[in-house]
Amino acid sequence: MKTASGPRGEWLFGHLREFRSDPFGLLACAASEYGDVVALRFLNRRIYLLRRPEHVRYVLQDNSKNFNKQTIGYQRLRAILGNGLVTSEGTFWLRQRRIMQPAFHRESVQAFGGTMVRLTQEMLDSWEQRIGPGNPLDVAEEMRALTLRIVSQTLLSSDVQRHAATVGRSLDELLEQVISRTTTIFELPRSVPTLKNLRFRRAKRALDRIILGVIATRMRSRRTQGDLLDLLLAARDEETGEGMTAQQLRDEVMTIFLAGHETTANALSWSWLLLSEHPTVARMLRSELTRVLGQRAPTVEDLPKLSYAGQIIEEAIRLYPPVWVLVRRVLADDEIGDYRIPKNSYVMLSPYLTHRDAEFWPNPEGFDPNRFSPETRRQLPRFAYFPFGGGPRVCIGNNFAMMEAQLVLATIAQRFELHRVPGSRIEIQPSVTLRPKFGIHMSPRRIGVPNLGT
Repeated sequence: MKTASGPRGEWLFGHLREFRSDPFGLLACAASEYGDVVALRFLNRRIYLLRRPEHVRYVLQDNSKNFNKQTIGYQRLRAILGNGLVTSEGTFWLRQRRIMQPAFHRESVQAFGGTMVRLTQEMLDSWEQRIGPGNPLDVAEEMRALTLRIVSQTLLSSDVQRHAATVGRSLDELLEQVISRTTTIFELPRSVPTLKNLRFRRAKRALDRIILGVIATRMRSRRTQGDLLDLLLAARDEETGEGMTAQQLRDEVMTIFLAGHETTANALSWSWLLLSEHPTVARMLRSELTRVLGQRAPTVEDLPKLSYAGQIIEEAIRLYPPVWVLVRRVLADDEIGDYRIPKNSYVMLSPYLTHRDAEFWPNPEGFDPNRFSPETRRQLPRFAYFPFGGGPRVCIGNNFAMMEAQLVLATIAQRFELHRVPGSRIEIQPSVTLRPKFGIHMSPRRIGVPNLGT
């Protein structure tokens, strides 16, 4: 059995400061120089970088029980999300997954397609009033606002609409603080009453008050709204017949709120930038929309025929995976690719790195939606592409997210072309998700107004 090697790193911090300043450069150079299993050190923590699809499959699927989420990153998320599906472990996670799975079946989430299209059209109507010379949009901000409205409406229906501004501000504050704590080496504990910590507590209290209030009202009244909360309230463990407590519901609702709008917004934002830079792809998308939809709005039933729109989203999240790095703690000594992986070390998987491996992706930095045609995709190893994770803990909301992204892309592209503002600054912010650090400033040009009837 071999011992993995890696770059030297600093005496005290190891590779931590380099990872925080240029994570993509560190990971790419380390993998290129040291191979498929690279030893890194963050302070006193030994971390093994894995990039090959078979190694990803081993960690996420084949031997997933030996790799858990007891990491600093997930501890920081727990301060916001509680013990939801993303952050929980063991038998509790398995029970929650079993209870929630039916609510996220493809057939269940398809009922929300009409709401997604309607809210997108309302956003476009507002664009109509704002477009003009010198009035560019920050598309990243527009997509975040839209996906927040979508998740609010589909998750909690009209119950949360009067609190929309508070929800948006609070989520932004909490997410920014998680981002800050992933980019700062030393942080004071949450218990210290700094201004930053006080803002965190206020934002969390405001969200808890709204979400727990909605849950309590719905549980008392038994009034149904046809939203995801209804499905979660009705969900029962098949083995015990038990449902979720109000606190469990709160944690899952908070998880869906945060994950359900941030990741999809980023995927859409990068898609618009890529389409602006590749006009041939944009023309092919419009051709598909015209052929399939004519002048009507898209519906869920159209999605199988809007395959190129789906391929654009898939290629965008190949290049800019919303969750760009996954870290797991090793519970017992293991072996990966003939290398020893000791107990209490960590493994790091990076969709960003694996998705750009030239062994599996010719011209890996290029934007080519045809990579995801059925014929080409069949040739890929299973875990050469894993934007939603994989194995038992594959993202429960992947069907919801892909349906939403495809419908929003199609709805916007019917009415507008989006062109990057010349000279605008584009930079990736690699924190919890891959956000555009300075937004994506684009000029919309109206190309037509479809018949809004379906």
